[in-house]
Amino acid sequence: MVAANFNGRGGGWREMKSFGLNLIMGRWFMVFAAILILSVAGGTLIFGLYSNVVKTSLGYDQSTLNLLSFFKDLGYNIGILSGLINEIAPPWVVLFIGAVMNFFGYFMIWLAVTGRTAKPHVWQMCLYIYLGADSQAFANTGALVPCVKTFPESRGSVLGLLKSYVGISGAIMTQFYHAFYGDNSESLILLLAWLPALVSFVFLRTIRVMKNVRQKNELKVFYNMLYTSLALAGFLMVLIILQNRLSFNKIKYAGGASIVTILLFLPLAVVFREDLKSWRRKKQAVNDASQVTIVAVELAPQTESLPPLPPQPAGGDHEKHATGCFENIFWPPDRGEDYTILQALFSIDMLILFIATACHAGGTLTAIDNLGQMGESLGYPKRSISTFVSLVSIWNYLGRVVSGFYSEYLLTKYKTPRPLVLTFVILFSCVGYALIAFAVPNSLYFASIVIGFCFGAQWPLIYAIISEIFGLKYYSTLYNFGTMASPLGAYLLNVIVTGKLYDREALKQLKALGRTRKPGEDLTCIGGQCFKEAFIIIIATTFLGFLASCILVFRTRKFYQSDIYKKFREDAMAAETNMASTSKHVVSKAETDVAAAATMHQHE
Repeated sequence: MVAANFNGRGGGWREMKSFGLNLIMGRWFMVFAAILILSVAGGTLIFGLYSNVVKTSLGYDQSTLNLLSFFKDLGYNIGILSGLINEIAPPWVVLFIGAVMNFFGYFMIWLAVTGRTAKPHVWQMCLYIYLGADSQAFANTGALVPCVKTFPESRGSVLGLLKSYVGISGAIMTQFYHAFYGDNSESLILLLAWLPALVSFVFLRTIRVMKNVRQKNELKVFYNMLYTSLALAGFLMVLIILQNRLSFNKIKYAGGASIVTILLFLPLAVVFREDLKSWRRKKQAVNDASQVTIVAVELAPQTESLPPLPPQPAGGDHEKHATGCFENIFWPPDRGEDYTILQALFSIDMLILFIATACHAGGTLTAIDNLGQMGESLGYPKRSISTFVSLVSIWNYLGRVVSGFYSEYLLTKYKTPRPLVLTFVILFSCVGYALIAFAVPNSLYFASIVIGFCFGAQWPLIYAIISEIFGLKYYSTLYNFGTMASPLGAYLLNVIVTGKLYDREALKQLKALGRTRKPGEDLTCIGGQCFKEAFIIIIATTFLGFLASCILVFRTRKFYQSDIYKKFREDAMAAETNMASTSKHVVSKAETDVAAAATMHQHE
């Protein structure tokens, strides 16, 4: 009778429904949902595509536009509020708030740019772009943190995979923009308002923290997803090169965007295959247990039901004492245990990591934000400047992938401390800065590759280090604290150092021509000396970050030589053992009942 239920039409529909529910509620589908959310969270990365229309339509000068750019970077990197909300509310609340902020911020900018509302004050525009950019911090927190907590032993791979999609989200959104609206920059702002908000709304209840039950092929699944992202990044690279060399119309843009969409959904095939295998294993186990139970029921219908399993004792000696955020601030636990928020923020390790991040991220952001001006100063054609931006985007992606997956490999196989990998990344970025400072011919192409790679590589490393040293209990808040060093370093090195030195050199050139600056006139500097002094200072600052990172390597070397994932592996094994023992108890009890029923049947 049971077999008939599975073979009939109704049984087939029930099987499909059961598998569909298992797929949607599974851990791997959650990773796929996080990929889609983060792949359209690239509004801050394509500011250069719509900044000019904001400047011309609202009559802003360059300094005002730079002020908007600063608030954009500030909003993207200040995610403490999203982290604190995630500590007390489920991830869907964080995603919902982020979606609302995203739509409101960019929609208000679109209304102002298109003249549908009165011209806003500058502080209002700063607020709008801050909200729109800060929504991406909410999307990152709501989508990424639950995945790290669900896969704690593969956190490097999780961070590398998900942050890689953030890295190419700007290129993805650019393709969708051209396919939907052609070259209408005003409509790009509208796209930034509705598309990320829509994707977050669709997957609100999909993203959640799930029980840590490690699978044997867990890392292999992440690598399969990585291969699909590599295919997407490779296609985007080819597509960008073709678009820079050839003339594309809206139909060609739509064709390219269609292929991008297919590649974006390709990880779903990996999810489907993995969940199908898992569902078949569960179904086979249920069928085996059902056959034993059915025999018992047919032979001995009067057999008593199975007694419930004894309840697990609550509390006891193994219960850990809960520690509030304001207790024992200056007496933190051992590295790898769950720090409170204030214990982590007041720790020397966090201070060192903050300094290293500020020095390195500040330099990379300064280089990325000034690519256009550097290309203009050194006499590169405009088409080459767009190529620099594309190179940064693609190598930003590759940096995130390599640092996430390769550092996980080194840590697992050779016990290589993750801060050591970060140290080499910081030092390597000085090569890109030196190419800019000394204006070697065609150096900006290579500098874009080096800086893009280093900018992307730092983030999976920093986020993984925070989770490993300070634990996962308050990770959503501490994860966002790690990003706060970025705007601080960018403000010091970009606004105060690079901006002022560039303007000073431009004024010298005007004075050499016997001219004075007119009110409201843009300052333009030509030649390799425009950024030379600034990037020599950036090299020195980055070397300071390198030294700070070396200190962190020295302080954490013993911790990384230990088995840092031991407790997560023990928790997963305990859960698996508990499930296995429960299943074994049920089956053995059923077999006993079968034997007893058979004996009674013989006596009768």
